[in-house]
Amino acid sequence: MILVDSALQFRENTDNPIQVGLVGAGFISAGLVNQIERYVPGMRIAAIANRTTSNAAQCYQQVGINDISYVDDPEAIDINIELNKYSVCPDPAFLCASSKIDIVVEATGTIDYATQVVLTAIEYQKPILLFNPEVDATLGPILKHYADQAGVIYSQSDGDQPGVIMNQYRFVKGLGLQPLVCGNIKGFLDRHKNPSDMADYAKRVKNSPNMITSFTDGTKVNFEQANVANSTGMGVSRRGMSAHRSTKHIDDLTSFYDVDQLRESGGIVDYIVGPKPSPGVYVFATAEDSMSRDYLNYLKMGKGPLYSFYAPYHLCPLEIPSSIARVAHFNDPVMIPLGKPVVEVVSIAKKDLKAGETLDGIGGYCCYGECENSSVRQSENLLPIGLADGVVLKRDIRQDQALTFDDIELPDDRLTYRLYEQQQNMSLESKKHKAPEIQVQ
Repeated sequence: MILVDSALQFRENTDNPIQVGLVGAGFISAGLVNQIERYVPGMRIAAIANRTTSNAAQCYQQVGINDISYVDDPEAIDINIELNKYSVCPDPAFLCASSKIDIVVEATGTIDYATQVVLTAIEYQKPILLFNPEVDATLGPILKHYADQAGVIYSQSDGDQPGVIMNQYRFVKGLGLQPLVCGNIKGFLDRHKNPSDMADYAKRVKNSPNMITSFTDGTKVNFEQANVANSTGMGVSRRGMSAHRSTKHIDDLTSFYDVDQLRESGGIVDYIVGPKPSPGVYVFATAEDSMSRDYLNYLKMGKGPLYSFYAPYHLCPLEIPSSIARVAHFNDPVMIPLGKPVVEVVSIAKKDLKAGETLDGIGGYCCYGECENSSVRQSENLLPIGLADGVVLKRDIRQDQALTFDDIELPDDRLTYRLYEQQQNMSLESKKHKAPEIQVQ
């Protein structure tokens, strides 16, 4: 990103790199360590927290870094940073409490665990950058609220589709156009796939079967588009979005949408399966004045009424460093929820489910997730899939039926449920509220 590269080079030249604390040591984290330590000036992955510390160490070792310390307190991280050494630890609270860590990046793909990380970062006044659309779509508005109260930046990241879409959205708005569709291009969709089906492919691409299943069954794209909805105020045209299938180029699909309906609704988030370029994202926008329309036509953008803008790729860990710099150096969040949820991701039965069965959450055997407008989710008491992991069913559910809170045994005292209740019931613009107490070691 122009400007970011100059800022990072300045930090490199003045020996003042951004010190990053990374939470998670999976597929994305390994790529991020490789990218920053090999190619990004003015930035270091100073410490990695992961429950299995050997996996954190492996992220360093794969790029030839072997001067690694296993630490069990924040002060040891600080000392290692002074010595230009690297730290691994089992507890993300150590990263948050370190006086030398500039920003915490959460990349675990979890919800319960990630929520703890975010609240701990907020408690220690650390900016938090998420590569985790799941937690943001489930609890982002309330987490952003507590970050605001503490004066801390809470943001999603570039590289994943939501951040790339938001870059396009901001660019298009900067042209004076009105974005009406923020879309995701998906290559495949089979809502009933499970981790056993995807195990061989997951092994080939060095990712987890559950994560790959969440891509395949559509849950991931629904989380991503819920993030975009909550950061733009757009809704969905129907549960699960259109999921329209086409092999055309995305530029040729503007006619799929009715511009008058889009204007009336204030715009929608959506996705299309199969078009080119894949993978990519798109924003369809309209121009309100005739002079802009004339210039767009002259510049080969067509006659409208919808104009197509797209990015033909999203580069995951290769793009995250620009987001780190935007937050840590420029105080510019990539994307944030605007307030209370506009769209949520609800649980749909992947198969016939039986009373007494324990649900296994995202990318599992039991449910897939679909976007629904929050007003409908609330009126029908639908269960967000981000809260479905580990809960027990009270009654039988048929395949492709939406689950409700009435269908499950509510957990006794789970932090994510308490936060979700606050998110539904409080005004996120109101006076200060006390965050839930959490264990910080």
